[in-house]
Amino acid sequence: MGLSKTIWTNPSEFLAKSQPDAPVMFFSPAVLQATARRFLDGFPGLVTYAVKSNPDEIVIENLAAAGIRGFDVASPAEIRMIRRLCPDAALHYNNPVRARSEIAVAVEMEVKSYSVDSHSELKKLAEMVPPEGCEISVRFKLPVSGAAYNFGAKFGATVEVAADLLREAAGYGFIPSLTFHPGTQCTDPAAWETYIHTAAEIARAAGVSLARLNVGGGFPSHRLNEVMPRIEATFALIDRAATEAFGDNRPALICEPGRGLVAEAFVLAARVNAIRDGLHVFLNDGVYGALTELPMIGVIDRIEVRASTGARRTGETVNRIVFGPTCDSVDRLPGDIALPGDMEEGDYVLFHGMGAYSMATNTRFNGFGDLGLATVLALRG
Repeated sequence: MGLSKTIWTNPSEFLAKSQPDAPVMFFSPAVLQATARRFLDGFPGLVTYAVKSNPDEIVIENLAAAGIRGFDVASPAEIRMIRRLCPDAALHYNNPVRARSEIAVAVEMEVKSYSVDSHSELKKLAEMVPPEGCEISVRFKLPVSGAAYNFGAKFGATVEVAADLLREAAGYGFIPSLTFHPGTQCTDPAAWETYIHTAAEIARAAGVSLARLNVGGGFPSHRLNEVMPRIEATFALIDRAATEAFGDNRPALICEPGRGLVAEAFVLAARVNAIRDGLHVFLNDGVYGALTELPMIGVIDRIEVRASTGARRTGETVNRIVFGPTCDSVDRLPGDIALPGDMEEGDYVLFHGMGAYSMATNTRFNGFGDLGLATVLALRG
């Protein structure tokens, strides 16, 4: 996948002139940088980017240009990339389970912040990471509310264990912090409030004054037309809750958005390979490609259909079953998708808000997976 050298006005201009047969991801640097500034201006603390959501170098470079100075990394490969592109950035190694070889790379690359959710992993870090100037952020979990799926099913200590870990981390000489993740695509701001008050309870139980509190990712993207993310309201709630919960001992705040930062800067265009008997639509992209997340967290209804000329289809919508191009029967988008009744084979279906995870999880299953990347000034029009 390579970035086009031409900067197009919008996706429809590119589609009309290029007539691509493979799926294309359209990228707007202006939208990405505007979203980054929205977080930098609104969040009451340090904004870090969760690299896993879209690790393309053009994303990292544009976020850095917008002022992002911290990155949530989960592997040596991500650490090395950020050190190469943004040598002075703060790196938060927040994958709570690591091989010793991975920890060794992080120490060599001068990573100064690590998360942990178990006694065994804390002991491993204590053996390998020099404590001077290094932060250990204990990750805890609560029952999920208002999120698309549960990160706590894999990571996070209980409240009781988190207090023990925090006390132990401070005893080793590390800078003591806490972190949590409210769950992906969390549309309920109140989820952060519960976590923040619980963090204060954990710190009191441990007898430790927190240096920082990482309020995680989970900031939602705009997936449904009728559900607009309340990002500023979430920022305000986090700010208020932190003061209420900690008072004069309020720690510095960190967030690590991935989806919320990058999703809106990309639009995916998939071509209609066939319309079978007017009922089933077959696209050249599906759940083994850039649409892999849809069966897990639901379809995006911010969809438009363009003819090969670039003109928008405006016929009355018809609910249809949509399949991807592979021969696997699970290669199907969830539910029925409302698409214009006048759409034809060769048209393009555009999915808005597709910058998160779509490029990172695209596969080559069944010989498909080619994915173009084009730069545009605007994502509509």
